[in-house]
Amino acid sequence: MNPAPLNPSAILQTAFSFWSSKVLLTAVEFGLFTRLGDRRLTGVELGAELELHPRAISDFFDSLVALRFLGRDGDGPGARYFNTPEASLYLDQTSPHYVGGILVMLNARLFKYWNELPEALRTGKPQNEIKHGEKNVFEELYADLPKLEQFMGAMTGISRINFEAFANQFDFSKYRTLCDVGGATGLLCIEVAKNHPHLECTSFDLPPVEAIAQRHIAKAGLESRIRTASGDFFKDSLPGADIITMGMILHDWNLEKKMHLIRLAYDALPAGGALVAIEALIDDARRDNAFGLLMSLNMLIEFGDAFDFSGADFCTWCGEAGFQRFEILRLNETHAAAIAYK
Repeated sequence: MNPAPLNPSAILQTAFSFWSSKVLLTAVEFGLFTRLGDRRLTGVELGAELELHPRAISDFFDSLVALRFLGRDGDGPGARYFNTPEASLYLDQTSPHYVGGILVMLNARLFKYWNELPEALRTGKPQNEIKHGEKNVFEELYADLPKLEQFMGAMTGISRINFEAFANQFDFSKYRTLCDVGGATGLLCIEVAKNHPHLECTSFDLPPVEAIAQRHIAKAGLESRIRTASGDFFKDSLPGADIITMGMILHDWNLEKKMHLIRLAYDALPAGGALVAIEALIDDARRDNAFGLLMSLNMLIEFGDAFDFSGADFCTWCGEAGFQRFEILRLNETHAAAIAYK
């Protein structure tokens, strides 16, 4: 039996994948899925609403059909386009599960900065705003409250998927208090509190964030069970709690600062308490979770010395800080909760 012949399809698909990425990101930037909603429109009708040139209409919309982000009834000029179930759930801004905010940020910022990957690989230096003499992304955001809230809104969609999974899968029965470090809008606390009425939660972040978190917590009707606390985790101690969570926080920093945060959490936990890091955790053999590895390259582009890590890395670092027991809770194909018990 002859082996299957080799072919370059995987190579070419990856090489050209920026085409499909840009089509999707542009559709989200235009608000296509939100504008379409639950309607079915012809290409001419939808193109007119989005102010597209006639030359672009059929190629753009039909590309989205072929990529399975739009559906289409019929063929030709009279065909009507509609949102697929996934697009309705995740790309229509009126949906509570909207993830398009992060896609807008990818299009506005990261798409152009990733063009500088070769220089990042050769120099180890950030290729974002810092390269052009501007403030780093966090300094810029925290100096401008509207921009900060917009950024946190962008992160909410993708974070919600991971936080919902964590709230449903982790055994909270032995614990009574939780502190989410770098809590942003309070989303992790909100998802956990909704599912576990016995828990009291604290969302901890820098002072400019507190009012943003309070608004989101109030909107969820959970003010009686979620409080906010403000501080700088590189200057201040953390509020004590049975569980301390860090959702996509550790990967923002170099090893020295990662260890500082792990030790800070250790000091704030009681015996038997748990530190939970929710990340795009790289598999220990560094062979399978391409998203986690690409996320780590993104940290190179954004911060230079920041990086993503494996479960084995996390366990080693936490062991050095004094934690005694570890586990990895897989949340989905790309993300996991790394847990260390004191």
